[in-house]
Amino acid sequence: MDTAVKPGSGTPRRPIPMVVLGGYLGAGKTTLINALLRNADGLRVTVLVNDFGSINVDAALIRERGDDVIGLENGCVCCTIGGRLVETLLALGERAERPDLLVIEASGVSDPVRIAQVGMLDRAFRLHGIVVAVDVDSIDDVLDDRYVGDIARRQIEAASTLVLTKTDLVDEDKLRAVRNRLSSLGATQVVVTAEEGVVPTAILFPDDEIALSGDFPARPLRAASRALPAGLRSFNVETSEVFDRTRLKAALAMYPGQLWRAKGFVSLQPGQMSELHVVGRRSMLSRRPDLPSQASVIVLIGIFSDDEQRLLSQALHSACH
Repeated sequence: MDTAVKPGSGTPRRPIPMVVLGGYLGAGKTTLINALLRNADGLRVTVLVNDFGSINVDAALIRERGDDVIGLENGCVCCTIGGRLVETLLALGERAERPDLLVIEASGVSDPVRIAQVGMLDRAFRLHGIVVAVDVDSIDDVLDDRYVGDIARRQIEAASTLVLTKTDLVDEDKLRAVRNRLSSLGATQVVVTAEEGVVPTAILFPDDEIALSGDFPARPLRAASRALPAGLRSFNVETSEVFDRTRLKAALAMYPGQLWRAKGFVSLQPGQMSELHVVGRRSMLSRRPDLPSQASVIVLIGIFSDDEQRLLSQALHSACH
């Protein structure tokens, strides 16, 4: 096994196992990480959150439940994030007390292979796997979308393990059809189902063993060769005013098919915060009485022209009381 040397001591140190967690926008990556942190059983887990946008909402969502979460904003790894990721990995590798496991959550539009390649540049880390979440309820629409289908397909093809999420939203026929489609893409045969975000521990913790039938040869890592869809952008809407729930949902439904993902924390009543998630045509608002009163912030990701972004921003501000 490769080893790294502890700074100043000459003592070999075992590499830190590294898992890259990918999956298209809204596939359930944050839920998987929160479940991992709840079930870490005393192991030190560090999470790097590579979000797409200037405000890292995913890191805030996880930080409510974990102590060692590092946010990396503007998370299109093929663009600006590479330098910051390298710097952060170097700092982690030099810690006197290093984590037992490093999980890097890739943004929904980034290439997990590129992130894995960056991580493997430092001998302090050993790649344990590329785990990709697949939302079985929406994956067909995503794969068939002319803008984003190729991104999701590359993520699935890169995976050493696929985790099926939101299986409670589909019947057995749909689940079987999704499995068949994933198989037709040449995806890995290592496929597990998440139950409320919980997956077999061996998927994430390398000291456990997982019984798999058949031979699963290692896949060569391939860098992405295509650019992101034209017009893909992330922007924020912030306000200190209180949103009207009905008008907020109406504004978020203005551009079906173009708004891929929205997430954030919003005030629906004075002094009370709620957590917002929009995935495709589905939206969810959940009360967060544990959060202090603060300005509302929504991060939106999708394909918009300048005029469409301006109109959506105006509609969201107009959704306030």
